Amino acid sequence: MSERKKTIPSLVKDPKLIEKRREQIIEAAVDLFINKGFYKTTTREIARASGFSIGTLYEYIESKEDVLYLVCDAIHAEVENRLREAINFNGSGLKILKLALRSFFRVMDQMSDRVLLIYQEAKSLPKETLRYVLGREEAISGIFEEILRKGIADSSIHIDEKHVKLMADNIMVLGEMWVFRRWALHKHYSLDEFIEKQTALLLGEMSNEK
Repeated sequence: MSERKKTIPSLVKDPKLIEKRREQIIEAAVDLFINKGFYKTTTREIARASGFSIGTLYEYIESKEDVLYLVCDAIHAEVENRLREAINFNGSGLKILKLALRSFFRVMDQMSDRVLLIYQEAKSLPKETLRYVLGREEAISGIFEEILRKGIADSSIHIDEKHVKLMADNIMVLGEMWVFRRWALHKHYSLDEFIEKQTALLLGEMSNEK
């Protein structure tokens, strides 16, 4: 990821208190942004929902865009952490990939409102910050690149090394498809059916299980 993580100044010097208060701000802002949108949400509403005054809010952030940045960064981090926690890297690359796909699709389903929030509201961020936020996806797709390369090395996955990144990005898009198109897909597939079908299609391209 080429863009650096943004440092948001704080008037408070205690790192633990900053972390605690910003977690409160993030949780309050997520609900407000999902229900009202970024533009219609005021910093006063964020402060009230966080449990402190507007003055206290500005001790931890400088602008509403800072709050949006913190929210987007936290959502990406949670997706990545949940995925890593669900994966056991023991076994063949193919076995790990099957587990990772199921875990990823389930995480995207569980966090669909939050993931959708990033794509709906991140455009309001300054250009450099937006590049960083969108670049956070590379950390998630990088997990799949690692798994695919393990499978190539142990011969359980059969794709050319030059296509690893493309396949990892394709997996990301399939997860996002469930978020963006769930309203339509639900008419034809349960989540388990969607996972089963997409996994079969992916494995058909890169394993012996055709």
